[in-house]
Amino acid sequence: MDAHVSTAHPSEHSHPSAAVYAKVGLVLFVLTAMEVGLYEITYGDHAGAFAEDIKPFFVPMLLLLSAAKFALVAMFYMHLRQDSKLFSGIFVFPLTIAAVIIIGLMLLMSYHMAFARSG
Repeated sequence: MDAHVSTAHPSEHSHPSAAVYAKVGLVLFVLTAMEVGLYEITYGDHAGAFAEDIKPFFVPMLLLLSAAKFALVAMFYMHLRQDSKLFSGIFVFPLTIAAVIIIGLMLLMSYHMAFARSG
């Protein structure tokens, strides 16, 4: 009688171990702590003279930190890293278009506000 041997098909991908998920969770925790710390030193009770210097960069820095967290969650917890590149492209392409549109609208709005203030 033939014994059933379970071998991985060439098209299957190995999933990360629990240690990798723990490391990703730790990185997500650190990024979240950085977001909270950024808010606290900019607008919180611990804001000092340094806060005025970084206020213009507050929102872009928060957006970068949250984008990094989003990418980690999508790659590891949504398994996009192990899936076909087609799925990643279908997921990332609309996000890229949305990001370009949002950045364009932010630049347009800032130009409009500067033009309106100038007279």
